[in-house]
Amino acid sequence: MDDFEETRPLLVNDEQTDEDRSEQDSYLDKVKNGKLYIATFAAVLGPLSFGFVLGYSSPAIPELSKIQDPRLQLSTEEASWFGSVVTIGAALGGLLGGWIVERIGRKLSLMFCALPFICGFIIIIAAQNHWMLYVGRVITGLASGVTSLVVPLYISETAHERVRGTMGSCVQLMVVMGIMGAYITGLFLDWRWLAIASSIPPTLMLVFMCFMPETPRFLLSQGKRREAEEALRFLRGPDAPAEWECARIEDAYKNEEQIFSLADLKDPGVFKPLGIGIMMMLLQQLTGINAIMFYAETIFEQAHFKSSDVATVIVAATQVVFTAIAAAIMDKAGRKVLLILSGVTMCVSEAVFGVYFKLTVKHNNSSLTSVLTDAQGSLAEQPPTDLAWLAVGSMGLFIAGFALGWGPTPWLVMSEIFPTRVRGLGSALCVLTNWTCAFIVTKTFQNLMDAITSAGTFWMFSGLCALNVIFTAIFVPETKGKTLEEIQAHFKGTYQH
Repeated sequence: MDDFEETRPLLVNDEQTDEDRSEQDSYLDKVKNGKLYIATFAAVLGPLSFGFVLGYSSPAIPELSKIQDPRLQLSTEEASWFGSVVTIGAALGGLLGGWIVERIGRKLSLMFCALPFICGFIIIIAAQNHWMLYVGRVITGLASGVTSLVVPLYISETAHERVRGTMGSCVQLMVVMGIMGAYITGLFLDWRWLAIASSIPPTLMLVFMCFMPETPRFLLSQGKRREAEEALRFLRGPDAPAEWECARIEDAYKNEEQIFSLADLKDPGVFKPLGIGIMMMLLQQLTGINAIMFYAETIFEQAHFKSSDVATVIVAATQVVFTAIAAAIMDKAGRKVLLILSGVTMCVSEAVFGVYFKLTVKHNNSSLTSVLTDAQGSLAEQPPTDLAWLAVGSMGLFIAGFALGWGPTPWLVMSEIFPTRVRGLGSALCVLTNWTCAFIVTKTFQNLMDAITSAGTFWMFSGLCALNVIFTAIFVPETKGKTLEEIQAHFKGTYQH
């Protein structure tokens, strides 16, 4: 993609584009965002719930490993499945979400996915054996998969282009806040009470979403213009002429084919965003984020932190702070700049991580596998303090880099790039890719370390982060400040020149 292609106006007629842009700016100047923020808050209670699901296993597994009841006590292998089985449910939830979001709409899909969150945690609370624990985790995972698809769509279709980046980034922000919330709550509550606390956010989402509108774009796709205008009046405030935005969306929708068919895969307006979305989800997981989080507790122990519980809260807090920074600057800096900055930061930090492991292995011949399987294991009998702090520093840098770009942005871009007719299917394939890859990376990580050593594994991840940067620079379009309809016109127009 050359520079001209990247910077040229998205619509073919330059004069018309300037005129439209002026009219659009005039319209957006009259918009009041108060109720949009309320609708976004109601929706992101879903990702908050999803964060509690992801964070739940960290404080619960140590308790369940030591519990007196033999029916509930988890072995090392069982604990591994208790942690990772969520990703299987989430992958299935992505497929289910892609189907229901087109059948019953964005709002009802969000309300629907609150139910498996609550049911899953009730099963965990009432658990009498391992299988009840697993089933509870799979069901909450299913809800997480639906949520990770529906919430970005709901926000992208309700928010306007001036705030869509910030609103969309709140999805990942609430996920990491949920993880931190589970870690902090786990310091004070046992595993059953933690499950009760974790069921509060989805319950609140179910209640709040009752009072929020369906997205105008979905209503128009169903031929419900009057309801779409009412939704826009709610979201944009009384001063903005909702009819104007409604007519603009409707015109774009009329020019688009209404029903998806396999022949549409030849359309650059479909296959290009689909390829970009799937690759971004794949590359997000191949950054090695799960590997770093897997190592976090051991690294903090080596750096002589007295409480690894508090250390995990520090890691989660770092994610929250930098994801919040990303959300705040997303609509100013743009998606592409943050992705490149994030990729470079992770590439450097993981290369340093590899050096750390290479140097540490020289001090000791013990198996690296024991580090992961034995909580008391260490890479060295007495690791040099300066090297331990090198590990902590590079881990902090990596987490900050991930949170700044590759954490929130793939989910945001996924919600922006698909045409209306394939938004459900395209998002479902992206979510399926993300969660399947997350499961594979988590379950094969230890085998990978045994095969190419720990240093080699992190150097491999560093190389993949460099690939992220190249992919972003060449293929990912900048969507900052553009309407969803303009973004779609960009993909259609790319192959016409």
